[in-house]
Amino acid sequence: MIAESIIAHLVGDYVLQSHWMATEKVRRWWPAIIHGVTYTLPFLLITRSVGALLVIGGTHIVLDHYRAAKYVIWAKNLMAPRAFRTPWAEASANQGFSRQAPAGLATALLFVVDNTMHLVINLAALVWLG
Repeated sequence: MIAESIIAHLVGDYVLQSHWMATEKVRRWWPAIIHGVTYTLPFLLITRSVGALLVIGGTHIVLDHYRAAKYVIWAKNLMAPRAFRTPWAEASANQGFSRQAPAGLATALLFVVDNTMHLVINLAALVWLG
């Protein structure tokens, strides 16, 4: 089930997501909802559990619309000595990282955290609800 979940995630998040969805989902709810629905379609090959599909699609919509990974990155970086903590006003402009982090690295790590969040939620939904 792990391999199937990863493949469904990759197809839903990268193959089925249009440029319009990718660029607009953080600005408006409608593109986020359309992306969440199309993202969930590959999971129909794994489960028919309405609960699992709602969790997978619903959390995907919310996490992507709010770009939640940015907040997770910032919060985890608070687990450092005070001198290394970055105020949100600065971190929000660089994917949750301080200005010292190269923008390309910050963006790459944002994708890693975002994908990890989706994969963990999806697998949990499939195991417990699917």
